This record gives sequence, structure tokens and C-alpha cells, in this order.
Amino acid sequence: MTSNTHKTALSVNLNKVALVRNTRHLGIPSVTRAATLCLAAGAQGLTVHPRPDARHIRAGDVHDLHALAAAHPGVEFNIEGNPFHNLMDFVRALRPHQATFVPDSEGQFTSDHGWEFPADATRLRPLVDECRALGVRVSLFMDPRPEMMAAVKAVGADRIELYTETYASAWGTPRQAEVLRGFAAAAEAARAVGLGVNAGHDLSADNLTDFLRAVPGVQEVSIGHALIADALERGYEGAVRTYLAAIDRAFV
Repeated sequence: MTSNTHKTALSVNLNKVALVRNTRHLGIPSVTRAATLCLAAGAQGLTVHPRPDARHIRAGDVHDLHALAAAHPGVEFNIEGNPFHNLMDFVRALRPHQATFVPDSEGQFTSDHGWEFPADATRLRPLVDECRALGVRVSLFMDPRPEMMAAVKAVGADRIELYTETYASAWGTPRQAEVLRGFAAAAEAARAVGLGVNAGHDLSADNLTDFLRAVPGVQEVSIGHALIADALERGYEGAVRTYLAAIDRAFV
């Protein structure tokens, strides 16, 4: 029996829907329609990562999805991004449930590392304080390094989001168990100092259950690329239900 005590929430990252839409000027596929279908299928949250170059999610999408989430009681809206670029403009205007700070460069292909402590602490602190003053929960994108969790708590963050690409790369290989032990240790260190734990990046329907079984206490997973890819074959409803089933298996 797993030691998990609660189900993990599924937040669907809609960036890839917007990426496809942006290749034409027809407005399809619709990001808000995708979000509506995902919520109808049981997703508990929506995530967007609006980058400064607007190569996928655009400012208008962020506002539209914020309104959509607000019309669905219990649905959480999470905006990811670098707080030193364009993220804080959205946080100040919309006050989402959660702001996930990610240390991306402006032209970065995709997120590939977490914050460094103590190096990033001084510049992050005032922005964390501002978010919390606005009533916005703050999650910091972090590599699975247990020794940094006390410093994350000290800077005022509410949660971490574990960057899971290293796990996804190790899944199904002889390194899987060792890598998972590292993530479990990081999550335990986070919880020990009072931080909540989220996770995301390259999680899929195949590897999600194993991760959640090995790393109990994960409150939310944010999944975009793999889920939207699966939706091309299964539809949004089928894809979301597949991921919810993968979460459920971790709690059996």
C-alpha cells in the first residue's frame, strides 16, 4: 500500500495547443475549447507558460483562460514563467491561484534547470513577497536537490515544482530506481521544512504512476507536451482520463 495520503491534482499545460494554432491565422485549434474539454474530462487545473516571444501562449490566451478557470469553482489556474521577464505583469493583473517561477532565458527552447540557492535568493525574495501580498501562491521550479529546500522556504515560497526531465530520461533504464530515490529525498526535504511539492516536465502516461508511487505527497503535476500529443490520438477527453487513471494507480 502506498504511503500517499491524497490524490495528486492534474493541471493541463496548454502551450502546445497554442503552438499549433499559431502556425496559421484561423484561430484553430482553440486554446479555450481545449481547456473546456480537459476540464470536462476531470482535469483539476490549467497551466500556461507565456514566454516573451509569444511563440505559443499569447497574452490574450492568459486572460481568456483565467476567466474560464474562474467560471469553474475548484479549478486552479497556474501561470509559469521567469519573474524577471513578463510573468509578473500577468500576476499583477490577474492574481492567479499559483505563479510558478522558472529560470528560463528569453529565447530558451524549453525549461531545463531549476533555481540556484543561495545565488538566486536575494533577487527572488521581493518578487515572492509581492506575489504573496497579492494572495498568489508561489512555486519555484527546482532540480531535485534536498540541500536547497530550506533556502527555498526561507525566501518565502509556498511550494516547489520538481523538474522531472532527469527522471523521464531514466525511466525504464537501470538508473530509474536511483534517480527516483533522489526525487523522493528532495520531496521529503521540501515537506520537512513546510513546502508543498508539485512536479512537471516530460511526465507522461507511461512514467507518471511510477513517479507518484516513489515520490509520495506530490500535490500537483503539470503536464503539457505528452498529454497534448496523446490527445492527437485519443482526443482531449481520452487523454485526460488516461492521465487521471495513471494518477489513480499510484494510490492503489
